[in-house]
Amino acid sequence: MPDPNSATKVVAFYQFVTLPDYRELREPLRAFCAGLALKGSVLLAQEGINGTVAGAPEAIDALARELARGDLFGGRLDNLELKFSTAEAMPFGRLKVRLKKEIVTLGDAAADPTSRVGTYVDAGEWNALISAPGTLLLDTRNAFEVAMGTFEGAVDPGIKSFGQFKNFAAASLDPAKHRRIAMFCTGGIRCEKASAHLLARGFAEVYHLKGGILKYLEEVPEAESRWRGECFVFDERVALGHGLRELGLRDQGRREQELGNARDE
Repeated sequence: MPDPNSATKVVAFYQFVTLPDYRELREPLRAFCAGLALKGSVLLAQEGINGTVAGAPEAIDALARELARGDLFGGRLDNLELKFSTAEAMPFGRLKVRLKKEIVTLGDAAADPTSRVGTYVDAGEWNALISAPGTLLLDTRNAFEVAMGTFEGAVDPGIKSFGQFKNFAAASLDPAKHRRIAMFCTGGIRCEKASAHLLARGFAEVYHLKGGILKYLEEVPEAESRWRGECFVFDERVALGHGLRELGLRDQGRREQELGNARDE
């Protein structure tokens, strides 16, 4: 479990919610985070918010309160997905708040998570689902992330960026053949968009791991885990393990390569 006394606390958060004023929100949000000496990256789009930032524990807690209940978003982030972890050192170099067309890029207007998504499955129920006969287990992450770690038996779509997922689905997935699909990603956000895409294409049963791999690694005991390897994260910690332990990478060259790929994503 994350150490609450750690000098650096990290929060990853997202919510798909209509934000027509997202452009006007950028500077007040940046100023609020800067006032708390937070570093990291936040994306704002009309479809919602997505970010990971780090700082002192009390500063991260203040941000979480503001996002969920403060005046800035006026209560619109009432279903915010929050995941907390710790870092041995500040894992970001600076603060960035950026405006985007999508908070996770797929490029399919029909995939609207604010209207319809797959069925959420809690971490404690995940093993039973992926063990059930007839379930196609699908990793929606990029190939370099999959190479570092994944669930036993998961299909790797072999994509370089999430925007290629729809091409993989069109070429390799069939609603008549793949009746039950269970998908996962790091924190859950890509699965929201991917499940909306598959449902729009007529797939009958689409499930996704609520809170993503990070929630699974936090809650499921290692002795019961079906996860193998390391979980890549998009900051300078690079990889986390069970209990959200900071692992890093032994090979500095590999560390730089993976972080470069992440920044391109």
